[in-house]
Amino acid sequence: MNAHLKKFLHRGLVFAGFGPVVCSTVFFIISSTTEGFSLNATDLLVATLSTYILAFVHAGASVFNQIEGWSVMKSTLAHFATLYVAYTVCYLINSWISLSLAVICIYTGVFVLCYLAVWAVVMIILKITEKRLNAGLK
Repeated sequence: MNAHLKKFLHRGLVFAGFGPVVCSTVFFIISSTTEGFSLNATDLLVATLSTYILAFVHAGASVFNQIEGWSVMKSTLAHFATLYVAYTVCYLINSWISLSLAVICIYTGVFVLCYLAVWAVVMIILKITEKRLNAGLK
């Protein structure tokens, strides 16, 4: 089995349980602040399973950034595409967004902006860390 696939599966299995924890926490907050909020068993099962899979994919996708033969652009695009598809499918399955062109366009815009913001913060932190490490070597 490919070493990168093994890492993907390992990371996914280690962190997948956080998806349902986050989902149930969000549902708890919504139920505490919204009068009359309720879920049926099917909605709860679908949300739990889909957020488990979402967290699995999200954690596993970090392996793309460690494939040495890939450029930063290629690994970033693979990471972005994997997360975009996983989040979009999860949101659609749970009816957290509707399947309409306007909603998908807005969702995509917000997703891209959030992804770029997180990516920029991570890159800035890496550059600062790199400078500190290089200064320590001098």
